[in-house]
Amino acid sequence: MNMDEILDLMDGLLDKSTSVPFSNKRVIDCEQMREYVDTIRMNYQKEVKLARETAKEKDRIIDEANKIAEDIIKQAEERALTIASEEEVVKKAGEIANEQLKNAKQQADAIIADAIAKDQSIKAALAAKLDKALSDAERVLTRNLNEVSATKDAVLNLGSAE
Repeated sequence: MNMDEILDLMDGLLDKSTSVPFSNKRVIDCEQMREYVDTIRMNYQKEVKLARETAKEKDRIIDEANKIAEDIIKQAEERALTIASEEEVVKKAGEIANEQLKNAKQQADAIIADAIAKDQSIKAALAAKLDKALSDAERVLTRNLNEVSATKDAVLNLGSAE
């Protein structure tokens, strides 16, 4: 029997009791009431023990839940640090890639500028050689033309002298 049932029985015992005439007093079965009180005492210790065990179990469950919560928070913090670290690595890699791209563009621009300069130099040298060759050819042709003209004049002079 639990405490509530025993208290209900005691309440019923009081309700069934007979009243003493000309007073507020009632006559009850003392032996029955004593049994109820003894039962309450026995049950009281069991229920107090059960309540203490329940309180201890509640405290244990709360402690365990707090530990689990702390572990979850710690894991979340570690994960956040890992993510932040990964983001920093990605950011740093992006910066390095941008720097390398900038350097590669500068090197390509320098190579292109050097190639353009060499092309202009080769064209200028070729133009100078071609101009010299054409000038030399013009001199040779002019000299040959002068010789042909001189020979023609000599042939014409021979024919008029006869």
